[in-house]
Amino acid sequence: MTKVNANVYDESKIQVMQGLEAVRKRPGMYIGSTDTTGLHHLVWEIVDNSIDEVLSECADHIKVIIHKGNSVEVIDNGRGIPIGMHKTGIPTPQVVFGTLHSGGKFDSTGAYKVSGGLHGVGSSVVNALSEWVELTISRDGKVYYQKFENGGTIIRKPKIISESKKTGTTVHFKPDPAIFSTTIIDYKQVAQRLKESAYLIKGLKIELYDERTETSDTFLFREGISAFVQNLNAGKEVLNEPIYLEGTSLNIQVECAMQYSGKSYSENIYSYVNNIRTHDGGTHETGFRAALTKAFNEYARMKGLLKDKEPNLDGADIREGLTAVLSIRINEDILQFEGQTKNKLGTADAKTAVENIISEQLKFYLNEKGEIANMLVDNFLRAFRAREAARKARDEVRMIKQKVTKTTNLAGKLAPVQDRNPQTNELFLVEGDSAGGSAKQGRDRRFQAILPLRGKVINSEKTRTDELLKNEEIMSIIYSVGAGFGDDFNASKSNYNKIIIMTDADTDGAHIQILLLTFFFRYMKDLITRGSVYIALPPLYKINGKSSSDYAWTDEELKTKAANLKNITIQRFKGLGEMNATQLWETTMNPETRTLIKVNIEDFVDADKRIAILMGDDVEPRREWIENNVSFDYEDNFTLEEVESDE
Repeated sequence: MTKVNANVYDESKIQVMQGLEAVRKRPGMYIGSTDTTGLHHLVWEIVDNSIDEVLSECADHIKVIIHKGNSVEVIDNGRGIPIGMHKTGIPTPQVVFGTLHSGGKFDSTGAYKVSGGLHGVGSSVVNALSEWVELTISRDGKVYYQKFENGGTIIRKPKIISESKKTGTTVHFKPDPAIFSTTIIDYKQVAQRLKESAYLIKGLKIELYDERTETSDTFLFREGISAFVQNLNAGKEVLNEPIYLEGTSLNIQVECAMQYSGKSYSENIYSYVNNIRTHDGGTHETGFRAALTKAFNEYARMKGLLKDKEPNLDGADIREGLTAVLSIRINEDILQFEGQTKNKLGTADAKTAVENIISEQLKFYLNEKGEIANMLVDNFLRAFRAREAARKARDEVRMIKQKVTKTTNLAGKLAPVQDRNPQTNELFLVEGDSAGGSAKQGRDRRFQAILPLRGKVINSEKTRTDELLKNEEIMSIIYSVGAGFGDDFNASKSNYNKIIIMTDADTDGAHIQILLLTFFFRYMKDLITRGSVYIALPPLYKINGKSSSDYAWTDEELKTKAANLKNITIQRFKGLGEMNATQLWETTMNPETRTLIKVNIEDFVDADKRIAILMGDDVEPRREWIENNVSFDYEDNFTLEEVESDE
C-alpha cells in the first residue's frame, strides 16, 4: 500500500523571513499579544529607549504626545541616534529601525553602560508593527528626517531638513490596525507608566499630552522613590517618614525607600532593575529581605528588645505593613534575567551588593533614629505574636484537610467535581445558599465544583492573618482551592483551572466580588497573575414570549430585544436565588453560552494603592476617591413599563 501525503514537507517548505517580516508574521513572540497590552508595549519600547538616554546621563526631558488618530510621538533631548553610515553599508537609523537585534546596548563599553534594553528588538519591532514611523534626529548641528512605511517595507532615505544646536530623537509612529485588535491608546495607562518612570529617576521631567482630549500631565519628582513610597501609601496610616538608603557596591548602584503602615498587614515590595519592573523579584529582592531581617534583629538584640532566649524576629514579621521601592542599576556586562522575560533578576552580585548597602545604611539609620526604631521593633513583636497564632491556625487548616473526607465534604458546603483534572476543573464561589443550591443542581458535575458563601466575606485588607484564618468562609476557600495561603501559596497546586465568582447583580453582589478579589490579591495573588480568577455575568432579565424566551444582561439590551415583541412579560432577577437550575446553567455556567470576565492586573502598583484606599480603615481617602471617580445618575430614564406589553 502506497502512503500518499498531500502535505508534502521538503526543502520548498522552508521559509526565510526577510527583514521585519517575521515580526509581522508572529507579533506575539515579540510583544506578547496583539490586544491592548501588546499595543501599549510599542509605546513602552520607544519610551524606554529615551529613558536609557536619561540613565546614561545624556537626557533629562521626555515628552510623549498621543495624537488624534492614535499615533504616538516620543521626544527626548538625548544625544540623538547616530546618523552616519553603518559598517554594513546602511544608514545607522535604518539599521536601528529595520534590523532585529541591533543597537548600542550589547557592549558595556559602548554607548549604554546601564540600560533596560538587551535584545535590540524594540525600535525595529515598533517599525514592523506600525503603518508608518517618522524619525527626526537632532545632532551635529543638523536635523535629519527619515520615514518608514507599511511595517518597515518602504524605506525613505534620511535627509537633512534644517539646522539646530539642540540634540535629541523624536519617534512618531502609528500602530497598524491590521495587526492589533484595537489601536486606541489609553491615556491613563500611559500616564501611570510615565509617572512611575519619573519617580525612579530624580530630576527627570516627563510631559504627556493627549491631543484627542487636550489632557496633559507633567511628572517631575525631586525626592524620587521617597515620593513614590509616599504616593503608594496615600490614604494609609503610616508609622514613619520614608527611610531612604543609597550606595554603590560591586559597581552596582542601589537605591531604596521604605515606609511602614500601622493598619496594613501585607508587604508590598516593588523592585526595579535599570528602570524595568521585576515583578517576580530576583537576587536583588533576596538581598534586600536578608539585609532587612539582619539589621532589625541586630538592633533588637543590641537594645535588649529581644532577650537572649527569645528567637529572632522572622523576616515576615519585619515586612508586615511594609511598602518599599528598591531600584538598582547594573552594567550590561553582568545584567542577567531569568527566562525570556525581564520579570526576575538572576545576577548573583546583585544579592551581595544590595545586602551590603542596605545592611550598612539601615544600621546607621536605626542607631540615629532610636525612637522610630524602637517603635518599629515593638510593632514587629506584635506581628510575631499574631503570626504565631496564624501559624497555629494554618496547622489547623492542614489538620482539617487531612481529616476531611469525601463524605464530610466541608460540612456539606463544597459540592466537589467528579473528575480529578485541575487543568479543566472549575470552582464557583456562589453568593448565598439558595443560589448555591440551584448551582449544584444545574452544574456539570464532571468538572464544576460549587462552594456557597454565606453573607459578606471578611475584609482581608484590615484583618490580621490570625483573625482571618478564624473566618469560616475564608477557611472554606483555602481548603477548596488546596494550594496553601499567603507565603505558602503555590498556584500550580490549585485544584482548579478557573475560580469563578458568581454573585447577585446588585451592590451587595459587587461588594462581595471586591472582598473576594481583595483576599485573592493579598493572599493568593498568583491565581490572578496566571489568569485563573473570573467573574460570572448572570442576566438581569428574562423576556417571556408565547413561543420563546430570551435573556437580557443590561437595561439597554432589554429595551432593544423587547422593542419589537408583543405579548411578553419581563422577569427581573433580583438575585441568583430567583433563577432555577436550568436558567442558571444556560445563562451563567454553561461554557458554550456563558460570558465570564477574566480578572487581570495591568498595573500592580496602581492596584495595590486602590485596594488600600477602597478597602482600608481610613474613610476620608475612600470618600475622596469615590467622589472623583464615580458618577451618580439619579434620573430614572428607563423603566420596565416601557417594554412590558400584553397587546
